[in-house]
Amino acid sequence: MPLAGADSLEDPTPPLLSLRHATVLRGGRPALHDLSFEIREGEHTAILGPNGSGKSSLIRLVTRQDHPLLPDPEAPPIRILGQDRWDLFELRTQLGIVSADLHQAFLRAEAGGAREGLDVVLSGFFASHGRFSHQRVTATMRQRAGAALARVGAAHLAGKPPEAMSTGEARRVLIARALVNDPRALLLDEPTTGLDLAARQAFLDMLQGLAERHKTLLLVTHHIEEVLPQVERVILLKAGRVFRDGPKAEVLTSANLSALYETAVQVQVQLGRYTATCG
Repeated sequence: MPLAGADSLEDPTPPLLSLRHATVLRGGRPALHDLSFEIREGEHTAILGPNGSGKSSLIRLVTRQDHPLLPDPEAPPIRILGQDRWDLFELRTQLGIVSADLHQAFLRAEAGGAREGLDVVLSGFFASHGRFSHQRVTATMRQRAGAALARVGAAHLAGKPPEAMSTGEARRVLIARALVNDPRALLLDEPTTGLDLAARQAFLDMLQGLAERHKTLLLVTHHIEEVLPQVERVILLKAGRVFRDGPKAEVLTSANLSALYETAVQVQVQLGRYTATCG
């Protein structure tokens, strides 16, 4: 839960995410530089940029793994759901996270305890990377975990060990884990990394279904093809700064992407799906 004494915005419906002049240093150099934008709940947003643009640093900032410079304690650079200070475990129940890194965490031996898909989903109640003996799992938790697996078409994976799952199967299970607490939004960090063409399309179709059921999606990627039709807004990052920010049709243009990637890029749109080619 938000820590006692944490600042609150007067707005009864504060932004899902608010950044105001956020700067993050890494190795003495800014990985994010003076970043400012707000994302409202219900506003599906894609954040794109080339390697080194600051996407990973932004994820680490939002998940509280990295901390911004704090020149003015009265004006915190980042607020999530109106709060600038959070209990980390409570934050993870409000903002479901899916990433290739999280997938790897469940495959590491030290994660322990996640013997099958249902265990992975149940671990979401405890914001842990496995199931452990001190964690008390109730019948209600098991019911909710089973419902979350069914919601993403993965009920058949409840008894399958994570190490025996394909990458696409594991990502579906991780989505179920993120959904088990009914979070306000899903933060998807390069979620199709490691998926083959068919698995990627199936995964994106599943995300599209979630978006249509009004689960806010924040998609961080460098693949324009992953920008779903339901995404209304696109933020382009370059060298740790906001390069462009606005409605999808205005941002995802050949001119903007050519400038972003510093090479000739041609953008095509068909049935609400975007593709890009170089040259």
